[in-house]
Amino acid sequence: MQYPIWKIEEIRHQLDVVNGTQSPDIVITNATFLHSHLKKWITGNIWIVKDRIVYTGSEMPLVSDQTEVYDATGQKIVPGYIEPHVHPFQLYNPQTFADYAAQLGTTTFIADNLTFFLMLENKKAFSLIDELQKMPFSFYWWARFDSQTELENEEELFTSKTVGEWIKRHDVIMGGELTGWPRLLSGDDQMLYWLQQAKTHGMKIEGHFPGASERTLARMRLLGADGDHEAMTIEEVERRILHGYAVTLRHSSIRPDLPQLLKDILEKDLHIFDHLMMTTDGATPSFHVDGVMDKCIQVALDAGVKPIDAYLMASFNVAKYYNLSNLHGVIATGRFANLNFLKDEQSPVPLSVLSKGVWLKKEQQKTRALEPIDWSPMPDLNLSFDVSEADFQFSIPFGIEMVNDVITKPYSISFDTTDIELSKDHDESFLLLIDRKGKWKVSTLIKGFATSLMGFASSYSNTGDIILIGKNKKSMQQAFREVKKMNGGIVIVEDEQVVCSIELPIGGVLSNKSVEELIEEELVLKKELANRGFKHGDAIYTLLFLQATHLPYVRITQRGIFDVMKKQVLFPALMR
Repeated sequence: MQYPIWKIEEIRHQLDVVNGTQSPDIVITNATFLHSHLKKWITGNIWIVKDRIVYTGSEMPLVSDQTEVYDATGQKIVPGYIEPHVHPFQLYNPQTFADYAAQLGTTTFIADNLTFFLMLENKKAFSLIDELQKMPFSFYWWARFDSQTELENEEELFTSKTVGEWIKRHDVIMGGELTGWPRLLSGDDQMLYWLQQAKTHGMKIEGHFPGASERTLARMRLLGADGDHEAMTIEEVERRILHGYAVTLRHSSIRPDLPQLLKDILEKDLHIFDHLMMTTDGATPSFHVDGVMDKCIQVALDAGVKPIDAYLMASFNVAKYYNLSNLHGVIATGRFANLNFLKDEQSPVPLSVLSKGVWLKKEQQKTRALEPIDWSPMPDLNLSFDVSEADFQFSIPFGIEMVNDVITKPYSISFDTTDIELSKDHDESFLLLIDRKGKWKVSTLIKGFATSLMGFASSYSNTGDIILIGKNKKSMQQAFREVKKMNGGIVIVEDEQVVCSIELPIGGVLSNKSVEELIEEELVLKKELANRGFKHGDAIYTLLFLQATHLPYVRITQRGIFDVMKKQVLFPALMR
């Protein structure tokens, strides 16, 4: 949704600079920069007033003592990178992830609102978003239409009033992602109304259509979907392009598909790069040890994509698709001064970063951090209850088996679950989901998570409820108490000792530490889980998706054990 960015007096001052009666704040001289419309490198000077480019060309402005003149000789300048599909709540929080990403050239997020929506009233969520908007970084947001799980009170949360308030915000530019799209196909008029309302406000609708057939893609296109990021094969890319979708190629911790997709696109000589974007799709911290959007660009360059196409996929293509190219993705007059200064076109990690006219990085040194914000609107976890022996009664005849990191299916339980400890000879463990307010619980077994994990607890989950996993009921109890003591987090307990932990004090689901620190903590957690038989790739996503009903086949949810395909509760949650 378009709206005025600059006040009248600011525009008058910008005109005075162009007229030569006032001086700019920064002048980039001898600039070789990528022009997104011409798709070529241009040489000239760039004038910047506060956060805006006011001129690009061969002329020099009036230079005063207050003007910074930066000589960019020998460097290549590209637009600030845009992450078009961010879940900024994967242990890190939006501020810490933006601070990390900005040092690597990503200066704009189009971000998921689900955690804010589920945990906060809109007024409080909007207050946090407004604080984030004050930073020299660009945040845009989604409006979710479903929770991607089974909630006790989904109808009370997702109403036309609450969803509509998000849609009306000028910085909310995407509807979805549509994890609940089967409801649309089944005739859900309320969700269709929200889609049409979003369209009225100029928003794009993002799908979530893994493995979708041509007919499904066609039906969803007619219902309003504009783009999709779930293509896992070259055939799925072509199918989406055929039906007029914008395609975002994914390179994430659970789906690192980008290298093969780009290889296949080049081998088939498909001239579709103007219609492609790239995303890390909410990868967990350790995946980002070597980058964010710069990482995707490097993958593209290594695959043989032409440099200009690679950079535009991570900047202009996104801005153009989301109707933001008047502000982002183009180094030209009138745009935000989001500039990445590169050693050369084969090196996407910038030497220097300007974001909204502020140097965040200069000559390979971090010059400014994004200011922390006050997270007090997020509700504290405050576990006011304890778990007792009564919570560890497992009477359901079947458990949940992990097929991979995120796909789960039912299996029959074949042994006595009344013992305090399960054998290490198999990969079955106790599994509990407990309401963060202590009202209800769901208890079963999980197969394929680990072989010798005694006690594990996490307040990080899809809904912020508590997940307990382990072979030993006493160790699971202790792990719960450790999470309670931390006011949120993830912990492994063994022989009455804490093996490792990650503190998540913001609402029990987010860390206030830097991404660099979180990477180290997550790597330790992954190592300790692997030592205890966790053989999958991304434990953090496993925790997140245990409740996620947009994936097959059975899930543990607030309502109980849920059959995704039949859309019914098999065993309800029990009141404690």
